[in-house]
Amino acid sequence: MFTESRHVGVFVPQEPSVVYAFAAEPDNLPHWAAGLAAGIIREGERLFADSPMGRVEIVFAPRNEFGILDHEVTTPDGQRTYNPLRVVPADGGCEVIFSVRRGAMSIAELDRDAATVLADLEGLRDLVA
Repeated sequence: MFTESRHVGVFVPQEPSVVYAFAAEPDNLPHWAAGLAAGIIREGERLFADSPMGRVEIVFAPRNEFGILDHEVTTPDGQRTYNPLRVVPADGGCEVIFSVRRGAMSIAELDRDAATVLADLEGLRDLVA
């Protein structure tokens, strides 16, 4: 399978710790990650979301001081996708960067996914800036 990544990022004029804290809270996902979550469901320690792909399970990296928000999404058919997401300090704020992985997608599908991620990141920026 041919793989490549497209790194999609936005500058956010806000302290990295503020952006990270907001983005790391699963209950905030429906407010900015429309491409992933319409609503968060907690079952014990497990997190699920209603998404365009159906009900998915989301496992986040443990909270950390480095701005790493990586997460793995498992679709209803059992397919797992690892999603790198970072909040990186920058002068006057931070950059939020998501790596969209191509996998078996066509270039057109990759373009659509990257555009969806950009819209989500812009939504995050608008909520925390």
